[in-house]
Amino acid sequence: MSRRAAGDSRILLALTDSEGAVAIRVDSVGSELERFDLTSREFFDWIRAVEEAERPRWVIRSARDVYPRFLAAGVQLTRAHDLMLCHAILRDTDVVARPLAPSADWIPGEPEAGEPVLFDTDERSGAATAAELQAQLQEQLRVIASDRTGRLGLLCAAESGGGLIAEEMRAAGLPWDAAEHDRILTETLGARTAGGVPSRMAELASEVRFHLGDDQLHLDSHVKLLRALHRVGVNVESTSQWELSEIAHPVIAPLLAYKKLSRLMSANGWAWLAEWVRDGRFRPVYIPGGVVTGRWASAGGGALQLPRMLRPAVRADAGWTLVVADVAQLEPRMLAAMSQDLAMAEAARGQDLYAGVVASGAVATREEAKYAVLGAMYGATTGDSGRLVPRLRKVYPRAMHRVDAAAREGESGGVVSTSLGRSSPRPDAAWQSQQSDARESGADGAAAKIAKQRARERGRFTRNFIVQGTAAEWALIWLAEIRHRLRQLPEAPTVAPASGPFARRAHLAFFLHDEVILHVPQEQADAAADAVREAAAVATRRLFGSFPIDVPLDLQVVQTAEK
Repeated sequence: MSRRAAGDSRILLALTDSEGAVAIRVDSVGSELERFDLTSREFFDWIRAVEEAERPRWVIRSARDVYPRFLAAGVQLTRAHDLMLCHAILRDTDVVARPLAPSADWIPGEPEAGEPVLFDTDERSGAATAAELQAQLQEQLRVIASDRTGRLGLLCAAESGGGLIAEEMRAAGLPWDAAEHDRILTETLGARTAGGVPSRMAELASEVRFHLGDDQLHLDSHVKLLRALHRVGVNVESTSQWELSEIAHPVIAPLLAYKKLSRLMSANGWAWLAEWVRDGRFRPVYIPGGVVTGRWASAGGGALQLPRMLRPAVRADAGWTLVVADVAQLEPRMLAAMSQDLAMAEAARGQDLYAGVVASGAVATREEAKYAVLGAMYGATTGDSGRLVPRLRKVYPRAMHRVDAAAREGESGGVVSTSLGRSSPRPDAAWQSQQSDARESGADGAAAKIAKQRARERGRFTRNFIVQGTAAEWALIWLAEIRHRLRQLPEAPTVAPASGPFARRAHLAFFLHDEVILHVPQEQADAAADAVREAAAVATRRLFGSFPIDVPLDLQVVQTAEK
């Protein structure tokens, strides 16, 4: 097979039935150049040979559907074009004149919990023929080509890479010490009892019931608990922590302590440990682009909520180590760069951004700086944030103009876009009808007041959309660049094998918005740490060119993820 330049070809893969698959080499507009009819017996050998020779961009319906099967067979793909993930971007983008026509056939369903097999006959794998996949690819390439900036192409490549990474991290798993998790639970919740309620929780529950004068009270019933609180003079509207903590009553301390332990028990207790940790690995189900801003979501296991107290259970295998890195204040830094606000970039240079805001004279304390910056990004109009935000407009006019303009666009029913071209959803028909009715009824009517409130809510959404979405794009490129660099490292033949398809190779093991955890052979720890730092610098240049914005990493090489 002839060796082509890496990445200059696309090959579309379509599983046909239990007997085989079709592979189609296509050109830059998606037209067929060459077709291969493959049997199930030769499929993986052929994929492996082409991957080694060419490093093409494999066009697949969805990494979620097919890539776990590749990984189980020991086949890893370098590049992909994920038609499902790209469809969501290209149908909604507002940066080209003719976006992709939306289709229900390209909306993903719920992720599968089990491991799929390669050639099955379920409706999911056979939902699209090779011709349908090719037609969708051609339309997507048309939209990408119509963006003369090239940013939509970069976004689709990064999003598709994220789809591969999500499945690779699930296959590899996050190394997890079940015994340490059990120790933490026992130490925090108390010993397990026959009744199912750990001893420390049971003690707190008894104390709460004593103060409320009801030894049979069901504490996990919001309605019953609220009624019992009212009976003893604790007149709160909810049982939320922020409201209860304002009350002086003997029941408050044990109740808040019980609620905290109850959350741990339900979210990450022994039932979670039994369901989600197998063979020393936690394998969450990631959903790239699961949030409209492009942030990832999770379909199970609470991957996006890893409690700090359980981090000691994240423990490297013998002979391996963890590289843990996160970005401080990623979103404010993205705002400074995307708005080209040199004053805000200066506040972020080489230091804690909030400390830089204080040094600028905008506010007096770091706490005020944090309230002000978060208020600017989330549209706060009341409280400390609302009071402090106007001060930022004087010091950082370009940054504030960018989010203020996005808010106005949202309030008027318009669409805003991230740096690479992911656009916010358009308001639904009910929202538009409500705004229209309000305009007709006059500014003083009840309908107008409700419509104005809804418009402001949408403005707060679009204000934050551009910042959170651009931060998600930075993180995607960061992930892709880390993965690329780790793939250049050789296998470590002297280390005890780790898990799955990365038994002797450094690999990504966890991702959460602005944090990554790598599992690497100890002898490659320094090289992996350098890869993470280099990848961050590349992500920043890809998005913002030469604009002088610092995106510093808090990076540690450790045996456990406790920080």
